[in-house]
Amino acid sequence: MFKKILIANRGEIACRVIKTARRMGIKTVAVYSDADRDALHVEMADEAVHIGPPAAAESYLLMDKIIAACKATGADAVHPGYGFLSERESFPTELQKNGIVFIGPNAKAIAAMGDKIESKKAAAAAKVSTVPGYMGEIKDAKHAVQISNEIGYPVMIKASAGGGGKGMRIAYNAKEAEEGFQLARSEAKSSFGDDRCFVEKFIENPRHIEIQVLGDKHGNVIHLGERECSIQRRNQKVLEEAPSPLLDEKTRKLMGEQAVALSKAVGYDSAGTVEFVAGQDRSFYFLEMNTRLQVEHPVTELITGIDLVEQMIRSAAGEKLAFKQSDIKLKGWAVESRVYAEDPFRSFLPSIGRLVKYRPPAEGTKDGVTVRNDTGVFEGGEISMFYDPMIAKLVTHAPTRTAAIEAQGVALDSFYIDGIQHNVPFLATMMQHPRWRDGNLSTGFIKEEFPDGFVPREPEGKDLITLAAVAGAIDHLGNARRRGITHQMSGRSVEFAKRRVVKIGSKTVLLEAMGEIPGPYYVSILDPAGEPTKTLEITSDWWPGEPVWSGTVGGAEVAVQVRPIANGTLLSFRGIQAPTYVYTTREAELAALMPVKVAADMSKYLLCPMPGLVKAINVTEGQEVKAGDALAVVEAMKMENILKAERDGKVKKIAAKAGDSLAVDAIIMEFEGK
Repeated sequence: MFKKILIANRGEIACRVIKTARRMGIKTVAVYSDADRDALHVEMADEAVHIGPPAAAESYLLMDKIIAACKATGADAVHPGYGFLSERESFPTELQKNGIVFIGPNAKAIAAMGDKIESKKAAAAAKVSTVPGYMGEIKDAKHAVQISNEIGYPVMIKASAGGGGKGMRIAYNAKEAEEGFQLARSEAKSSFGDDRCFVEKFIENPRHIEIQVLGDKHGNVIHLGERECSIQRRNQKVLEEAPSPLLDEKTRKLMGEQAVALSKAVGYDSAGTVEFVAGQDRSFYFLEMNTRLQVEHPVTELITGIDLVEQMIRSAAGEKLAFKQSDIKLKGWAVESRVYAEDPFRSFLPSIGRLVKYRPPAEGTKDGVTVRNDTGVFEGGEISMFYDPMIAKLVTHAPTRTAAIEAQGVALDSFYIDGIQHNVPFLATMMQHPRWRDGNLSTGFIKEEFPDGFVPREPEGKDLITLAAVAGAIDHLGNARRRGITHQMSGRSVEFAKRRVVKIGSKTVLLEAMGEIPGPYYVSILDPAGEPTKTLEITSDWWPGEPVWSGTVGGAEVAVQVRPIANGTLLSFRGIQAPTYVYTTREAELAALMPVKVAADMSKYLLCPMPGLVKAINVTEGQEVKAGDALAVVEAMKMENILKAERDGKVKKIAAKAGDSLAVDAIIMEFEGK
């Protein structure tokens, strides 16, 4: 077995590999760029080596620096994680030349399946059904349009060396094909150092299902069941689960057998994934093979009990698989949410900055429910513009799908992040979405269900009452605490009922709260006439200043995020984000008379929607533009974003130039008019 492993990666996957290596008694070496000098994976590893500037092309993608770090530290093996060098055929070859073991598949398997064009050819040769497309190399944008016209729209333009949703575009017409090819190629070059792209038919209303395979160097290959990865945004997976709510045992067996057969055909010998596009009728087609560990591997680990990183290490060390196919049993259900540094209220654009607060839910197993959080960040750390915007992967496992979703919802409500924008409100909303809960999924789910973008859920029904009860209990605790400190109302019980008007967003709830510190408290919901309609028992050990209120409301487990705002609190719960104010009846009367502040009109400006680097300004001062015209290109977190005109107009002034690093809402250009 290896004595020391170098992890040629960063972030949460580097931390994940370190945890398994530590459990196996193997020392670890981290590598880091200037941007990652204080990163968590650097802190966790036994040793760390600096490898260059922040840009991946000048650090994490340079094989010679990785090999030099191995030699300097005496590392006898390298785990590549995912992304970066993990699917580059030349990497294990160069490592082998230097007497270093690659913890992943052999170079031949990577060549056959890691390259998406070559994998399509190999699958076709093996008579595996594949999605129609053009498998040759595309010369230029004109060639891409010609091919797309022949295949028929819509088409998917994909980077051959791609992964993680980078270098992918869907085109519904010739203009989008030309534009999409140029963007996909540019992203592929900056992310993978390889700008080759291919085009295939885009199957509408599909599901994305993948089979986890596991092989050794003795010809043994098994599969560990499937993962459903259909909830995607911009071709980037957002939610994953295992198993899939679509498959039955017959389909699972067929997909698994096909994945194993294909893996054996290319001599695959590590932990990889064979991906399929599936119809709602359970028909399926081979899509591609990812020869490296997948981001969503934790859901498979939780339903099988198998540590995939450990198996990769053991396979690389020459050990035989310890399992046969008949040994693999799928137990329970697992759901994974990808927590990203992005603003769901601004079309999910990237967000960077300091994690002023980072308080993930507690990990562990209780009452048959497991909560796991794979992360590579810490409170006080920085989210950089140079890398993928992932903050963490939150995973829950329970005996049933419904229980796993419920546990995921509570865990997301407990996940407190401040300092940057993040997608937790969106993920929490998804856990309550009836279509998601029914398992009626497709890769177009987010676009179909949120066509106008994401907005927080409105508080209503049971959720409204729960939030009002929590707000009433918080207010009651605060009042009781202040009375105790100041010795007011001496001799009178804190159980003295106090009528309050709770304003949650646009909704109003009348209630009374009673109880003594430390509780339980009792909140009575009142009708407009002041008569109680229900009384809820509230239990919690929450204390003012804590970011998450957790406890029970009417016997149900509840977690609510609490952020102070002027004269009130911002409560976040199940995707609801509502400013909440608790008034006496007189205060409510006066509050209703206060004027509403109107935001300034910024419609004549093009504002930078995210912190990022200006790649191009596509217009000049005085130029007439039409709605839909490209105005500028801004790059953030390895993604290029085209900013387009919302309406016809004339450019009055340009305030930014290519190469500028802009903050969110920085002015890029101004248009004539009011």
